[in-house]
Amino acid sequence: MESVRESGPVPEIVGRERELSKIAGVLDAVDSRGAVGAQVLVLTAEPGAGKSTLVDWAAARAASRGFRVLRARAGEGEEGFGFAGLHQLLRPLLGEADGLPAPQREALLAAFGHEAATADPQPDPLLIRYAALSLLSDAATDRRLLLLVDDVQWLDQGSVDVLAFIARRLDGEAIAVLLAAREEGLPGQFDREFAVLAVTPLDRVAAGLLLDRQPRPPRGRARLRIFEQAGGNPLALIELARAVALEPGGAQGADAAESLPLTARLERIFAADLAGLPQRTRQVLLLAAAAGTAQFSEVLRATPDAGDPQVWLPAEQAGLVRLESGQARLRHPLVRSAVYQASSFEERRAAHQALAEALVDNPDRYAWHLAAATLGPDDEVAKALAASAERARQRGGYAAAAATLERAAALTPDADQRARRLLEAATMAMLGGCPQWVGELAVKVCATADDPELLAEASMRAGWSLAVTTRHEESLGFLVPVAQSMVEQAPELAMNALGTAATPAYNFGSAFYRTELRRLADLVPPQPDEPARVWLRAATEPLTDRAWAVPALQRALAEAPEDSLFHLTQLGGAAWILDETETAVRILGRVIDHLRRTPTAGGNAVVAQALALALFESGAWSAARSTAQEAYRIAVEVGSDNVVAGSPILQGTLLALHGDASGARGLVETAVAGVDLSCSPSLFVRSCHALGLAAFVEGDHLAAYRHLRAVFSRDFHPAPVHYHASYYYLGDLAAAAVRAGHEDDARAVLGVAVRALGELRSARLEVVVNRARALLSGPDEAEQHFRAALADPAGDLWPFERALVRLEFGEWLRRHRRVTEARTELSAALGVFERLDARPWTERAVSELRAAGVPTARTESVSRTADLTPQQLEIARAAATGLTNREIGAKLLLSPRTVGFHLHRIFPKLGITTRTQLRDALGDAQPAH
Repeated sequence: MESVRESGPVPEIVGRERELSKIAGVLDAVDSRGAVGAQVLVLTAEPGAGKSTLVDWAAARAASRGFRVLRARAGEGEEGFGFAGLHQLLRPLLGEADGLPAPQREALLAAFGHEAATADPQPDPLLIRYAALSLLSDAATDRRLLLLVDDVQWLDQGSVDVLAFIARRLDGEAIAVLLAAREEGLPGQFDREFAVLAVTPLDRVAAGLLLDRQPRPPRGRARLRIFEQAGGNPLALIELARAVALEPGGAQGADAAESLPLTARLERIFAADLAGLPQRTRQVLLLAAAAGTAQFSEVLRATPDAGDPQVWLPAEQAGLVRLESGQARLRHPLVRSAVYQASSFEERRAAHQALAEALVDNPDRYAWHLAAATLGPDDEVAKALAASAERARQRGGYAAAAATLERAAALTPDADQRARRLLEAATMAMLGGCPQWVGELAVKVCATADDPELLAEASMRAGWSLAVTTRHEESLGFLVPVAQSMVEQAPELAMNALGTAATPAYNFGSAFYRTELRRLADLVPPQPDEPARVWLRAATEPLTDRAWAVPALQRALAEAPEDSLFHLTQLGGAAWILDETETAVRILGRVIDHLRRTPTAGGNAVVAQALALALFESGAWSAARSTAQEAYRIAVEVGSDNVVAGSPILQGTLLALHGDASGARGLVETAVAGVDLSCSPSLFVRSCHALGLAAFVEGDHLAAYRHLRAVFSRDFHPAPVHYHASYYYLGDLAAAAVRAGHEDDARAVLGVAVRALGELRSARLEVVVNRARALLSGPDEAEQHFRAALADPAGDLWPFERALVRLEFGEWLRRHRRVTEARTELSAALGVFERLDARPWTERAVSELRAAGVPTARTESVSRTADLTPQQLEIARAAATGLTNREIGAKLLLSPRTVGFHLHRIFPKLGITTRTQLRDALGDAQPAH
């Protein structure tokens, strides 16, 4: 249980100087409005390491500095109560909710179970998140806030999502956030984007100081045993010292503890205290443990004894509870675990039954306690849980609904109904954006169901959950059999499975799977969802099937409904792969605009990443950077591993092109660390390209060639490592080869590649191939290849690749004393490089123009948006369209004050003073339409 209490004096803590300094820095960041993210700190630690003590210190320190402190502490087993943690955190502010706009207020109150709050049976999760942010932002205008959440690993998913949403939007807000979680249980939303500080074990000096502060400090051999066994864990040090003190022989107590594993040892130490407690005290302790973080009033309703302070006194004297303001609070979560696990099932069952009887008027908690008291299947309890899940779904708590349905399925006697509830749970988890959980639930369905279509749907969910990760072959292992089995029985489902399978097939690159998907697609008669067929054929044979795929894409786009986001996503992806880049930007941009306005954003990461790649190739680098950042943020939340790695690779590529080789290399190497790139050729070749560009920028041409050469095999007839992506790096491979002295090897690669590509190449590949030919040809043939690369005006759709040809052609012309022609090509290339802020190539073009007698060439890039953060760029774009701060806040889910704070920083970076100048200042960073 958790009670609201005032923080006392700032406690003194041993051996945590580093952690205390970091926490103080978070509080300081609120006043200084420091770097983005500086106002958020996540503490992780093993059980007993003292994270809760650090949280208490932060609360006292903040209160002493005038902060208003809002606290919440999650409880084990309460993951199924939607928004319970958020309610606990915001409860002191709910009296101020009347100041929120009506839609936000109603959504927030509905999430907290206020039935009359809104007529909408399913409040928008985005409104819930924005309402929480607005409530906190308004409160922070009067007094700085510190949000403290302990035991985040047990927080319900809905609260986790809202907290992550808030934490990402604190720029300009007088709010600090400190989260604490067990190291193995930190939610994915917090382990990448924010500063994470691992609370490490105490060293021997600090551990000794802590032992010396105990009532009976251990000495001699017992002290050495405690050092060895505690491993620097503060709670273990304290509890083992107490155990030794309770034993007449002292050291014998340490010997006895030595044989126990750490976690079991600590829990048994806590449980050992129970044996000497009165029966009534043990009973109320068990009720408190079973109730979790429920209000103390729930325990009081379950037994009158809980209201008697004398009942709690022995537990307080044993150090198991704290009595504060007439309420009892378990001292540490491990106390709850120890009390609960030290009890027999019958004792736990009786406690949950008592709590259920006391909470009949709270159907959700009633159902959970009833389920906890149930041994074996029980249809009535399962129905009560299913009803609770439906209420959670209507409130927008999809993750809570999934957890409740999973528990309901475990208690469902009928196997078919059990499988259907598991499948429904998987659907809720999918809507909640939890692909890994979806996969686990789908496996359970497959182990339970007999119905072929139910099994096929479960396999589809499993395949979907893996399709967004780097486990491409496993995803295909689910999806291909679905397509095979449903070709005749359910052809629409079969084509849907094939369309889903096309994504992992592309990333995996295997010729076997690509051939198999096409074979199965040929067996499926024409379906209403033919976009899936276009996407499949484009993804599996993008280079040799253009004659069919491009016209089919145009027909499908003409027929696709405007609101068919699934079909538009497939067609946008097909357009990108087929080098119909302008179309891809337009279609995927439309899909992203729709998805941003929906509460179920699970698919945004993949779509945003595809859009980012298309924007990059089209020369909209600022927009590509911000979209890649968006894709990464979403991917981290939902577990889309392929994008978690892929987005930083694209961002690293952009850093290299801007001239930051070191930053690019660090970003890419971190992104692929721990990823088996042999199973993801698409990621591998893109990472090689990024690293190759970084080396090229630094002038290490041998390293650049080594990286770029890796995108083709080292066979006698070099083959592309990825059947599609590898070919687009031929030009950069040739450029590095010339400078590294490996022209012959590069010519061998190019010769095989040209034969494999055939004659029906896209305009983009024509630029790439002819650039490589020009660089690797002799002096008598180079010019014709340069001119071939520039012949098709469509090549301007890929401005950077086209500008590289102009730069290298200009260099060739100058070396051949054709200076006037060289100036034309070099000037055109310089204009593109300056617009894109491609600094190394800008400097190179300027140097060539000077050598060609053009001394007035500019040496600085005119791009000013590069210094904007992705969020600032989004705000600037919105403001450029004429939106007010309040309208921008509603669109980007920020408070109006935060929008104003950002604009105050944006104007100087862009060199402007009014909103009317934004449109001209943004240039290519304007959003695509």
